[in-house]
Amino acid sequence: MGAIISRLAKRFLPKCEMRILMLGLDASGKTTILYKLKLGQVVTTIPTIGFNVENVKYKNISFYVWDVGGQDKIRPLWRHYFNNTQALVFVVDSTDRERVAEARNELHRILGELLQQNTKLLVFANKQDLPNSMSASEVADKLGLYSLNQHCWYIQCTSAASGEGLYEDLGFVVVVGGGGGGGGVDGGDGCDER
Repeated sequence: MGAIISRLAKRFLPKCEMRILMLGLDASGKTTILYKLKLGQVVTTIPTIGFNVENVKYKNISFYVWDVGGQDKIRPLWRHYFNNTQALVFVVDSTDRERVAEARNELHRILGELLQQNTKLLVFANKQDLPNSMSASEVADKLGLYSLNQHCWYIQCTSAASGEGLYEDLGFVVVVGGGGGGGGVDGGDGCDER
């Protein structure tokens, strides 16, 4: 019975395609997340020079995920990937307390440029499987997410290594309507559909 419903849903429900830009500082786990979502397994990665792009299917949605390198020399090129971006996934190494201020500065610079595009923001507080990782609310505070009033945002604790938290909130970027600010921390999105 479930297989029949699944086939009918695939046939009659509209398919949705979204362009997602995944950014963050180098070594935050962006590429590991991308391939965990795509392949369901952890692959050996090297620092991304340039970008990786993959089509990730989730329910009836095709996400075209652009993973762009996060080294400081590459960051000025990020703006070239902003066009037609519907959602930004910003990945933070939640164990890297020394560079969280740098991550905050980069995130706010990006959001300033994406302001006119009404882009949704999903923050992955990654590496939660490691000791001394910051909580989602601590990362949100250090990134200045609570002060955002122009972008709808959500932060999720994740572990690229185990896959924990990666799939739960992909629907956020589809379900939440555009406009206005507001946010949520790991458990409810806090954004009203508009």
